[in-house]
Amino acid sequence: MGRERRQAVHHQLGDRHLRLCVENGNKEISNLIVPNGTPGFEAGEPYRKMGWNASDTRPLTFDDCRVPEGNLLGPRGAGFKQFLAILDGGRIGVAAMGVGLAQGALDEAISYSKERQAFGQPIGKFQAIQGKIADLSAQIEAARLLVYRAAILKDRGENFTLTAAQAKLITGRLAVRATEEAVQIHGGYGYIEEYPVCRFYRDAKILTIGEGTDEVQQMVIARQLGV
Repeated sequence: MGRERRQAVHHQLGDRHLRLCVENGNKEISNLIVPNGTPGFEAGEPYRKMGWNASDTRPLTFDDCRVPEGNLLGPRGAGFKQFLAILDGGRIGVAAMGVGLAQGALDEAISYSKERQAFGQPIGKFQAIQGKIADLSAQIEAARLLVYRAAILKDRGENFTLTAAQAKLITGRLAVRATEEAVQIHGGYGYIEEYPVCRFYRDAKILTIGEGTDEVQQMVIARQLGV
């Protein structure tokens, strides 16, 4: 596809990598599949991250890296449109992650509140703890239905851009709040890595960033509403 350097963003696909290529001298954007081992392609050392440590994230370098034209993903010049379409669907997936993470945090909080004793009774008997658990339960169920609605619209082939952005915005923020409340309910133990809510708390933040930040979701939602 030529030897000159090009700007690129990358996504890992197993033993292959997807490169968004911007041709020098024009605005044409295309997606290319670059297999591992391709001369000129190198994966750097993994980043140290706050959370999501199971996800291998590292810089990718392409220096005079050549692949055949058959490695084009879809038509030449269609890269930007492809990424926009992928983002819409990806937001449903990330929103589902948010619901799952929030539910997991709530489950841990409920379990701990039944076991932890204070002043002669489980802390779950105190209204302050019950209020946190009740609010999270109701919000998680509402968020889950919004994610289902976005997925149903996509399955039907209907426009789901607005609903996917709404779901992504709501569930990312909910995951952060739910994990924070779960840590709070655990007290000092919530800050110790022995307890799952510690990891949940660190993992939640990326859900307000990946697949478009909260600010991007707000922009998408406003535009879809004609603002």
